[in-house]
Amino acid sequence: MGSFVLKSRLLLLAALALSTSVHAHADTKLPKGTALPPPEMRDEAKPAISVPLMKEVTRTLASDAFEGRAPSTSVEPKVLDYIVAQFKAAGLQPGNKGQWLQPVPTVEITAANETPLTIAGKGAAQTFAFGSDYVAASYRVTPQTRIKDSELVFVGYGINAPELGWNDYAGVDMKGKTAVILVNDPDYAAETEEGPFKGRRMTYYGRWTYKFEEAARQGATAALIVHDTFPAAYGWNVVNSSWTGAQYYVQTPDDGASQTAANGWVQKPVAEAILKAAGQDLAALSVAAKRKGFKAVPLGLTASFGFDNQVRKSVSNNVVGILPGKVHPDQYVLYSGHWDHLGHCTPDASGDGICNGAVDNATGIAALTALAKANSEAGPAARSQVFLAVTLEESGLLGSEYYAANPVYPLDHTVGGVNMDALLPAPRSRSYAMVGGDKSDLTSLFRDALADEGLREVPEDHSERGGYYRSDHFSFAKRGVPMFNIERSTDLFEGGTAAGDALSEEYTAKHYHAPSDEYSDSWNWDGIVEDVSLFYRLGRDLADSDFWPNWHKDDEFRAVRDKACAASQGGC
Repeated sequence: MGSFVLKSRLLLLAALALSTSVHAHADTKLPKGTALPPPEMRDEAKPAISVPLMKEVTRTLASDAFEGRAPSTSVEPKVLDYIVAQFKAAGLQPGNKGQWLQPVPTVEITAANETPLTIAGKGAAQTFAFGSDYVAASYRVTPQTRIKDSELVFVGYGINAPELGWNDYAGVDMKGKTAVILVNDPDYAAETEEGPFKGRRMTYYGRWTYKFEEAARQGATAALIVHDTFPAAYGWNVVNSSWTGAQYYVQTPDDGASQTAANGWVQKPVAEAILKAAGQDLAALSVAAKRKGFKAVPLGLTASFGFDNQVRKSVSNNVVGILPGKVHPDQYVLYSGHWDHLGHCTPDASGDGICNGAVDNATGIAALTALAKANSEAGPAARSQVFLAVTLEESGLLGSEYYAANPVYPLDHTVGGVNMDALLPAPRSRSYAMVGGDKSDLTSLFRDALADEGLREVPEDHSERGGYYRSDHFSFAKRGVPMFNIERSTDLFEGGTAAGDALSEEYTAKHYHAPSDEYSDSWNWDGIVEDVSLFYRLGRDLADSDFWPNWHKDDEFRAVRDKACAASQGGC
């Protein structure tokens, strides 16, 4: 489980009563005419989840022999061969036109010889150092990036949301210009989840990835996000470490030419100084940007900065398996998890320099394999079930991004799915949360499953951090495919929240992305089995129904799904 910020799992405040966020769509029901298998049939069909299989897969993938499973290295073929063998043994068929693998072409770009950020236009020029004051990188495959005398425009939160009647770029031509953008979205400081952008809960419009994508759509030459620790949910040290060194992207036919020439971040004091030089006040403009109808503000200043790019192209692979459906084989339910981890990393005090990634995410591939076996033993579902072990999650969700952009099975024929990422060994929990909140019709299946298992629903902890947008399901969600992301709470049957919090905090503090994330025979698998049983139920209910879930009408992904379905031939 990787990419931009440390994403600790299982930090849910399960002792809290259900908040209004949980019940925002509490009356969610399946559409009329939806046919789900009756409960007694689901109970009879539910096979046992194989713990010995999950132990063996996790132990093997997390062993030193697999060297931390770094993509595009000499160990990748060994990892792929093992996963393919497990998929075969579980009863899957090769899922990519008779092949098991889907090649994922990637590009690694490392900036060098970075110049300061120079601001000119009113009074004396200002210069800011790379790393300590600003960071930037290019998505374009080019030997050199140079931004020269690009006009600065403050564009508020940099959001264009037609369904909300909100456009921070209205009336401004961004061609050749650099957008200065606030982090998160306008409602981030709310105490509740009420507001056009779901209040405290971050929406996709608050994610830095969206802001750079939208700046490119608007024709901007560059984009700079203003870092602020609370709305960003991480300090400048995280920005600095993440945006220096090698950056990984999926190769595109245009080598990134459709993207901005440079994307980056500036420290908040740097932004304050720049706006002061323009005769503006960052605090006042930030308040104004929270209101609908905000107009972008040209600053009368120019920005110049640049760097050289060291480029390396490579290929990694997704693994694709399928269980064909018996009634609607051209409709697909997706199960995903990433196989990659960090490979060789900084040695710890003992000299161990392999980041084995046992929890993150050998457990997810073990769960994926166990689900394949369970569904195979249960017999064909009505719809086809696709099992996808993706690469390059730790480099920015690149494997799932490539599949979603180049789907083996059309996304308008993909009903929905379940993603598995970093399943923490622990006793069973009393409750679960729907990460991202009640975004789609999938919530009804989630609540039915919890009720049948005697489990409670709790709110997602720290919804302002946008956890839904930081694992592989997001690559599909942003293209309209409803995806489950559920998390077990820390309210354990054995020891309550005190024990659960301690286990979670120990993993986060001591083992996350460290050489000590290793398999142990002493692990308690009860919580993981509970997770995988829910994954089975949620996926099988979709696969054995004629239910086509959609996003709620106020959700940011509704429009793209509606557009895809309107044009679909025999799909959603």
